[in-house]
Amino acid sequence: QVQLVESGGGLVQAGGSLRLSCAASGRTFSGNAMGWFRQPPGKEREVVALISRYGSSTDYADSVKGRFTISRDNAKNTVHLQMNSLKIEETAGYYCAASRWYYAGRLAREYDYWGQGTQVTVSS
Repeated sequence: QVQLVESGGGLVQAGGSLRLSCAASGRTFSGNAMGWFRQPPGKEREVVALISRYGSSTDYADSVKGRFTISRDNAKNTVHLQMNSLKIEETAGYYCAASRWYYAGRLAREYDYWGQGTQVTVSS
């Protein structure tokens, strides 16, 4: 199994930046597909960014392309999400997720392990 703990959330002004981190522990971290999801107020959890095993490929929601960057450091068992030019509507709980498999897609139900989440609030 994999345990995940997010950090780095907080209150920022629109246009600002945050860097979220996900610390992972458990078996074969480098072999797990990983993702960041967010859950805005009143909405279902949605994909933000995905990264394949070993970090060989990434995928992003259209709304964050060019502004967000997902990365992983397998030596340190961490996954990061650099978020730039944040928008008010991106206020949400942000969650790190891992699949038990090597590959997973954009649906939250494809992921087996979840962190507790970290709140990102973007103000005017």
